Amino acid sequence: MSATTAARVLDHVNSQRHVLMALLKDLVEAESPSSQPETHDGVRRILRLALASAGYESRETGWRGRPRHILARPPNRIRGQPSQMLVGHYDTVWPVGTLEERPFRVDDNVVHGPGVFDMKGGLAQIVVALMTIRDLRLSTPVLPVVFINADEEIGSRTSTRYIKLLAQHAERALVLEPALGQRGDIKTARKGIGRFEITVYGKAAHAGLNPESGASAILELSHVIQTLFALNDVERGITFNVGTVDGGIQPNVIAPHSKAVVDVRVPSVAAGNEIEYIIHSIQPRNPDVRLHVEGGIGRPSMEPTPRNQKLWDCAQRLAGELGIELHQARAGGGSDGNTTSLYTATIDGLGPVGDGAHAVHEHMFIDKTLERTALLTLLLTAPAMEG
Repeated sequence: MSATTAARVLDHVNSQRHVLMALLKDLVEAESPSSQPETHDGVRRILRLALASAGYESRETGWRGRPRHILARPPNRIRGQPSQMLVGHYDTVWPVGTLEERPFRVDDNVVHGPGVFDMKGGLAQIVVALMTIRDLRLSTPVLPVVFINADEEIGSRTSTRYIKLLAQHAERALVLEPALGQRGDIKTARKGIGRFEITVYGKAAHAGLNPESGASAILELSHVIQTLFALNDVERGITFNVGTVDGGIQPNVIAPHSKAVVDVRVPSVAAGNEIEYIIHSIQPRNPDVRLHVEGGIGRPSMEPTPRNQKLWDCAQRLAGELGIELHQARAGGGSDGNTTSLYTATIDGLGPVGDGAHAVHEHMFIDKTLERTALLTLLLTAPAMEG
């Protein structure tokens, strides 16, 4: 890639600021909480029209009444051409009505609103990058394939199967989740995420008359929780959090049941396998109590593999041609990049630079996000990686 091409791309992307901002406003004002797929028609319509304006054909996948995802490709494809994935999601954590409390707002270089940072800004970047490639007549030796899902914020339950299939046939994956931190670090590694539900079945008895004939599920669960907390290993990057606990009937009844939901973060696939085995192997102290464990590592770790590092090296070189100082980092949260990384070279965090994902101060910086859009454009025009 020549410095002249990089400069042309950056100039053109900056000239499309109004396009990015208008699309972002439309996307944010089409509220699309993960838990209410019936509200998603509007945001899907906006996205498909925007992709069509960039010259891409799109279709929807998924069952009616459940989350529906968008798959888009250019109409004129060459048989056997390698592909690259552009990955994003249009669902947000914000319930319908949030927009009334925190409307879309622009303060000079800062955009506020529910979903601007995570990750409707990244979706607008995808469209502007594809438009830039068309407008400047740039070639894409590796075919861009866009996949935007509707359930990433709740674990990509219905979309993971499509992501796996596309990733298995892709040369690389570019994930438009927001960048990490105010510096805008690219995510070349992510922790794996697990969720476990531990249910304890005890035996009820009167707490005053005959407590010895009962078996407390709550007491047993407290032992399990202490066992889990003892497994926290900050140096290895392994963390446990018992997020919710429930159980018992009445204060004067020995608790016949209890339940805890546990969040687990792990640094590697191997560590995830180890932790899964340990949790499913926990045995009760009281022989009159029974444990039942469900769950596992739902998002395997995104590890800094050699192919991921090679793609990072390409991104860093192209960023240099744009005059951008780029840094890489590991993120504690997960994304669909965890899945694509199992099958193909992946970098994540190519989306907006800002702060406040899942928080009321959510915002993004327009100038830095336009720079990242130019970087995305150059990555899309890069040749296939060797090796």
